[in-house]
Parts: sequence; C-alpha cells; structure tokens
Amino acid sequence: MNRLALSHTFSLLFKPTTRSNWDLLTPLALIGLGLFGVAFIYSAQFSVPHGSTSSLLRQEWFKQIVYLSAGAAVYVGVSLIDYRFWLSIAHWFYAACLIPLLVVLIPGVGGAVAEKWGASRWIPLGPFGTYQPSETAKIAVLLITATVLVHSKIGTVRQSLGTLGKLALAVGAPLFLILLQPDLKSAIVLPPMVFSMLYVSKLSPRFFVAALGAFLVIVGLVAWDCVRYMKFMDAHGYDYVKTGRFEKEGNGIVPFHDYQRNRILAYIAPDKVDPKGIGVTYNLQQSLISVGSGGLVGKGWTEGTQAQLGYLPRSVAHNDFIFSVIAEEKGFLGSLTVLGLFGLVLFNGIRIAGSARDRFGTLLAIGVTVLFTVHVFVNIAMTIGLVPITGIPLPFISYGGSFVLSCCLLQGLVQSVWRFRKDFT
Repeated sequence: MNRLALSHTFSLLFKPTTRSNWDLLTPLALIGLGLFGVAFIYSAQFSVPHGSTSSLLRQEWFKQIVYLSAGAAVYVGVSLIDYRFWLSIAHWFYAACLIPLLVVLIPGVGGAVAEKWGASRWIPLGPFGTYQPSETAKIAVLLITATVLVHSKIGTVRQSLGTLGKLALAVGAPLFLILLQPDLKSAIVLPPMVFSMLYVSKLSPRFFVAALGAFLVIVGLVAWDCVRYMKFMDAHGYDYVKTGRFEKEGNGIVPFHDYQRNRILAYIAPDKVDPKGIGVTYNLQQSLISVGSGGLVGKGWTEGTQAQLGYLPRSVAHNDFIFSVIAEEKGFLGSLTVLGLFGLVLFNGIRIAGSARDRFGTLLAIGVTVLFTVHVFVNIAMTIGLVPITGIPLPFISYGGSFVLSCCLLQGLVQSVWRFRKDFT
C-alpha cells in the first residue's frame, strides 16, 4: 500500500460524515432482541444447580450482558467509520482471518473445549472464554466478496468466469477450513450470502441455473448417501452404526460424519434412526413440546417446565434452542414479537441497501441481511421441525461471545452504509 493509498484510507477512517443522522430503527430492534436474549438465557439456566457456578461472573446471562455491551461499542465504532474504509483493507482483513482458521486445526489448540465437543472450532482465551474463528471468517468472506465484485467487470462470459474464478478461490479457502473443523453450521450460511451478492451484481441468469443444477446434484448425492446409510443400518443394527463404522469403513458417498447423517435422518426418518426417541431426535421432540405447550401467552417467565426441569437439555436451551424457551414461556405472542423485531432488522437492511449510493454499500447491506435471514430462518425452523437440526444460533438472542460480537460488527457495517449514503466527493 503506497503513501497516497494509505493517506486515503485514514481519511476515510477519521473523516466526519456530513450526514450525521442515524437510522434508529435497527439499533432499537437490536436492543429489544438483546434484552430478550438476556432474559431467556437467565430463564433457561434458572434451575441449574449452583455451587461452582454461583459466582455472578460465571453466569451465562451476565456474560451475555458483557458480550452485548462490548458488541454495542463495536457497533457504534464501526458505524462511525466510512464503510469504504473496509474496501481498502479487505484483503488484509481476509488474510488475518485465515490465520486463526489454520491455528484452530493444530492438535491441542482447542484444549478441553475441543475434547469435550469433538471438534476444533474454538481457541481458548483464558478468563475471556473462547474465540470461534469461523465468526470472523463470515465477515472476511463478506468483505472479500464485495471487494472482488466491485473491482471486477461482469459483462461478457469471459469476464464473468474470471470473476467467478476469483470468488471460488477467495470463498473456497475459508469454507474448506471451516469444514475441516468440522463446523457445517457456519459453512452452510456462507453460500446464500455470496449468491445474493452475485445476484445484486447482475450476473448472467445462466450462472444461477447452473448453480441450481449443481445444488440438485449435491442433494441427490446426499440422498443416495443416506439411503446407503439406512441399508447399512438395517443390515448391522443401530448400535453398530452409531459407533461411526459406516464412516470409518469408507461407505459414504459424501464427506459427512455419521452424526451428521443421523441428524438428517432424524428429520426425514426419525423412527429409523432413533425408534425410542432418546437419541438423536430427543432435542427436537422436547423442542416441539416446548413450542406447542406455550399456547397464546405462554406459561410465564422462568415457569417453562421443559427447560426448568431439564427435559430441554440445559446445554442447548440457552443457545441453539433459545427460541423454544421463548415460545414456551411467552407463547405465540412472545414468539411473534421476536419475529417482528427480526422483520424490522431484515426489511430495514433491504431498505438501506436500496438507498446506498455505490455498489460496495449495496453489496455489504444485502450480504449482511441475507446472512441474518438464513440464521433466523434456519434456527427457528429447526426448533419446530421444518429443517434438520444444524446448531445455527439465533442472532442477538443465543448465548455466545464471538457470535454476538460478529453480529454487532456486521450490523455496524449496515448502519455505516446508511450514515454515509450521501457523503461522496
């Protein structure tokens, strides 16, 4: 980066906007979602035995307040920076985010956290908890995709193929590293975001037809793999299969782990993979009971029997299945309130994308909005049995430090697009 480019970068960073007005709709909705999250994380953990967790600093609801407070500072800080600043450092940010994705794969880095969950997704940070590199990777993929599309021409077939080649490398590298962890839930939210940005860039419709064909082929391979898995299960019995022998013996068509196959079958053939309902389908069944028993107004805060009595496992009630807790304790009206707040955030993101004065701002706002849409839809849909359980968290409500901070940074980018929409020279 030469001296002129460096000077321009810092001028974008510190230049005050001539349009100091803020879009208040999104931050107010985010505050509401954050309050919901703290309240129901507290409720989900309300009946947890104290003792070693009696310290306030060890309580998940209190740590969530700390994460949200730090996230608020990140949100405001990013909102104050001209979003075009990120265009000038996107490649450096992308490279920096690849490093922890590589580090987390080093044996022993994950420590006790990796041993407990059987995956290398977290880097311990001592008293600060853990850091999940896949969360910053989402931001890196967003920025690098927008940067490549802004700096590339999409017109002729040759130009489009060149751009797609660059994106395949830029997006494929972090995607591959995330899958190695393995972290399928973080990987599956990236393609919709990238495709939405390609669509906004007016890529040829033939590309999307080809992508749809490729998607159908992948679905067909997954279906064939699951059929082979079920036949293997019929021949050897569930107790034999659940040990991972199908995977170890190389019978798979797609590079899935057996627990991932079980999750898919728990959705399409629950009686086959878990006939007693005490294995891979247990969380879903308890979630359905939670949602269905809430009625119109719910059982009352901290009065939900599923979470309080531990039927909805405490290890997931405050993160992946937090919506189930809300639905049971605040019923249909409480659930509708949460959906309404998310609706405000998402529709406002589309409005801001439409008001952006350059291509980069539009791409950022659309990418963030689609990413959040996928998170919201998949998380809520999995709690009511519409999609297989993937473990995708609910933005600003599910417990988690890295996730909260990344969500705040992403929404800060959208706010910056709004604030600097007319600040062009």
